[in-house]
Amino acid sequence: MSRASVARRVLDAAVELFAEQGFDATSVQEVVERAQVTKGAMYHYFRSKDALLYEIYHELITVQLDGMDRILAVGGAGPRTLRAIIVDLVVTTAAQLGAATVSARELHKLAGEPAAALRAQRRRYHEGVRDLIARGQRDGEFGSTVSAQTATLMVFGIVNQLPQWYRPDGATSPRELADEIAGFVLTGLGARAAEEAGDNDTRQERHADR
Repeated sequence: MSRASVARRVLDAAVELFAEQGFDATSVQEVVERAQVTKGAMYHYFRSKDALLYEIYHELITVQLDGMDRILAVGGAGPRTLRAIIVDLVVTTAAQLGAATVSARELHKLAGEPAAALRAQRRRYHEGVRDLIARGQRDGEFGSTVSAQTATLMVFGIVNQLPQWYRPDGATSPRELADEIAGFVLTGLGARAAEEAGDNDTRQERHADR
């Protein structure tokens, strides 16, 4: 078994157990038994149960930050950029619902430097979306019925609730759900009709290719 495989198995086991029975109710022994590794193997990669909780969210938010940075680097119209970010956020959350569940429910258990580091990552994501919306409002791409800060909180509020009700094996695929949520947010922001029309064309092309 490779080192990467051991670490992956331990982390996956922790996600499953923390989601099933909670962080406090899960012991290190249960994690290693679920992962089918020794305690020594686990402690080689993760110093404690807290370290597992940290890594669960760190892994998820790092992927999502990378996605946001990549999209922002492309540039372009505000509505298209915001749509791409929301789609990426929803799809990556749906792909890791277990980690998202644990993060939403258990992350407050962390303290000190690990907690501060995760808060900084989350704040950077929020600020990236908020600043994009604020620029779009200044440029007339979005309406100003709602503030950029409130709109951003609403986006993340929707996404943070996904683990409570969304099932990827249901009638709506992650990408379809992402499109619906993005469309809902953009409509609420009064995105320019021309930009939305272009996005609708893109979605129609994607469905036609299926």
